[in-house]
Amino acid sequence: MNNEEKNAYVKQQITSTLLKLLENKDLNCISIKELCDVANVGRASFYRNYESKEDVIRQYSNILIQQWGKEFENNPNSSIFNFFESLFTHFEQNKTFYLCLHKMHMSQIILDTIKQTMQINSDLPSKEAYGRSWLAYGIYGLIEEWISRGMLESPAQMNQLIAENAKMQ
Repeated sequence: MNNEEKNAYVKQQITSTLLKLLENKDLNCISIKELCDVANVGRASFYRNYESKEDVIRQYSNILIQQWGKEFENNPNSSIFNFFESLFTHFEQNKTFYLCLHKMHMSQIILDTIKQTMQINSDLPSKEAYGRSWLAYGIYGLIEEWISRGMLESPAQMNQLIAENAKMQ
């Protein structure tokens, strides 16, 4: 195994272990030592890859959204008409993770991931920055409300609700 493969393995071990520990413990009750011991990795390996436990969660959130984005782009049936259904399907498939974020009051990570994915930054012209921000916060608001309500509607129902609301505007 080369260094890149070893590092990928370490990151996977840390991430999966943290997610497993979060099933029964609050994030602030999990120490880096405990995380590394259970993951069977050294503290140096942890700090080589992450700044904090929150950083593990942020990076995992980014990975999930990037995977969804690639799947959406590579699907020949993807279109603006099923964008939200695809996105909500992603959240439904990763329900445990996103409900955990919500429970820990860390849903801001979802917004941060959306903003990062949409490349919202201070270098953008104002019109583009505000347009992207409006969209990012709107998407986040839909996701957060859906999670808060227990994710009761199916992705197809969410897509339909969004389409109906868009027509009303």
